[in-house]
Amino acid sequence: MSSKRPVTVALAGNANVGKSAVFNQLTGLNQIIGNWPGKTVERAEGKLHFGGYTIKILDLPGIYSLSTFSMEEIVARDYIATERPDVIINVVDASALERNLYFTIQLLELQAPTIIALNQVDSAAKRGIEIDVARLSEILEVPVVRTVAIRGAGINELLSKVVDVLEGRVDLPKSKVEYGKEIEESLVMLESAISEKLPSLSHYPARWIAVKLLERDEDITHKIRELEAGAEVLEIADEIINRIEEMHGEPSPIIIASERYGIANRIAREVTRIVSPPRTTLEERLNGLTTHKLLGYPFLASVVAMMFSIVFVAGDFLIGLFEGLFEENLIPITHSLLSQALPPVLVEVTVEGFISGIVAGITIALPYIVPFYILLAILEDSGYLPRAAFLMDNLMHKIGLHGKAFIPLLLGYGCNVPACIGCRIMETDRERFLAGFVTVLIPCAARTVIILGLVGRYLGIHIAFALYAFDLVFVFALGRLAYRIVPGEPVGLIMEMPPYRIPHMTSVFKKTCSRTKDFVYVAFPLIIAGSVLLQSMRVSGAIHSLAQFLGPLISVWLGLPELTGIPLIFGVLRKELTLVLLAQLAGTTDFQQILQPIQMIVFTLVTMIYIPCIATIAALVREFGWRRAIGVSVIDILLALTVGGVAYRLLTVVL
Repeated sequence: MSSKRPVTVALAGNANVGKSAVFNQLTGLNQIIGNWPGKTVERAEGKLHFGGYTIKILDLPGIYSLSTFSMEEIVARDYIATERPDVIINVVDASALERNLYFTIQLLELQAPTIIALNQVDSAAKRGIEIDVARLSEILEVPVVRTVAIRGAGINELLSKVVDVLEGRVDLPKSKVEYGKEIEESLVMLESAISEKLPSLSHYPARWIAVKLLERDEDITHKIRELEAGAEVLEIADEIINRIEEMHGEPSPIIIASERYGIANRIAREVTRIVSPPRTTLEERLNGLTTHKLLGYPFLASVVAMMFSIVFVAGDFLIGLFEGLFEENLIPITHSLLSQALPPVLVEVTVEGFISGIVAGITIALPYIVPFYILLAILEDSGYLPRAAFLMDNLMHKIGLHGKAFIPLLLGYGCNVPACIGCRIMETDRERFLAGFVTVLIPCAARTVIILGLVGRYLGIHIAFALYAFDLVFVFALGRLAYRIVPGEPVGLIMEMPPYRIPHMTSVFKKTCSRTKDFVYVAFPLIIAGSVLLQSMRVSGAIHSLAQFLGPLISVWLGLPELTGIPLIFGVLRKELTLVLLAQLAGTTDFQQILQPIQMIVFTLVTMIYIPCIATIAALVREFGWRRAIGVSVIDILLALTVGGVAYRLLTVVL
């Protein structure tokens, strides 16, 4: 066997079991973070060299099952079943063994070459839980290695086991998960029919397909229905399922799930020993406080206020720092140097388009993105995010989402870019898109500048707050409407409450770097291209022609001065530009000379609702693809124009 043979190892397991910590220990900074092809599910992979092998490590999404209920489950299952990695490391939380074994049992059903990393054994020991590793390995017939991934304990032994499997020193038999008598008899019948009539599905274990049919798995059922003898196999499966359901008095998916949980329970009871009586710990007291039906909300409000303040204050500080560095130094110097070698038109496009596009990305997106990623990683590692989602679940269900959607909506007040990316925490594509759609309607910091700098300054802070209140009602109403229009079924909040932990700064740093790099690679080219296009239109005079073309819409429908059309167009680049350009075009910063009170409100409403900025468009493209990003942008523009026009007429009548 060649010592240079490349191999693939996949990390699989529930969420919050320390999978990312294992991944970081194995790969260090040698990581690539991206998306699975065609999916908005994060794909993390890295490489290492051990025992003469080049090992590619792939971190699969954290899931609880290999059923097809969420996008993450589909991605993980398809990869394990079809790509067939050389070894799967199933990361298991030692303090929640029974719950984690439900997923392990499904891996064994898939006959995947599995090694178990029994992680967080230190946390289990603090709770008085001791696992008989040798007995667990004997029952499951797979190697089990104790690890404390956050400290790197057990990682070398884990890699040694991987090499032992690769070189055949550890035999991984295709262990069979034994169900009850009636289920086993049904599986034997189905397995025989599948092996005989569906040879084209031989890349899947026949027994696993049989189990999936008993679970009424839609994905497997659809695959079989398209095959020549598929209808016959499905007919046999239906007869067996009907008999089982009649015998047990429950739907077959519940029967299979109950059987699995029974197996997991028996194994966990056999290998687990409580070595000390449980005591109320500080962690348990904190958990009780943060999930309390009354006290949990003030705590959540404090965390939200702190997070919002840090992102907002740190972002403003970094923006000021970067603007002073780039806009006051780099751009003038570059303009001066290029003006000596290039025609004025090319200088304008290069400096104000290309260079300013880069500067805009650095000064607008990154100052909010980086603090957001740092805080997100801290909250992820601490275990608080699931508690916040739990508390907000009832409220978010009113707009067809669940509690997790509260997090990106909140972040939208700082910047819509990280808020869009934050929608990844939702389980399904439908939920992510709905969250992204309403998130971009939340007034970000740049729009806050307009709301407070125009309406708040000239009409009073109470009018500014009224606009914020209107926006929340508007978001709620659109969320309800989109919930009913977008096809698909809503998903309930099913998530684990992981134990509280002190965030590991190395893990926080690595997550922040990987996510920031991923954003820069995807979003910056779009920001720069958009900046160059707008500047080219400005230099060529096309922007003024466009403003004149839009004149009837701006002046007649919205009741605004025609010159406001240009700032609204350039507001796509960055929202605060609307006020700056308006002042430049009018030759004054006293907006009372340009706009009447009603016009100030209409201008602010339009700016507040239409698509935030080109960086947000780039984030939408990154998360949902071009078609949906364009669709959301067009819808937001139409909504802004509709609301602006209606508001102008209503306010004219009322005032």
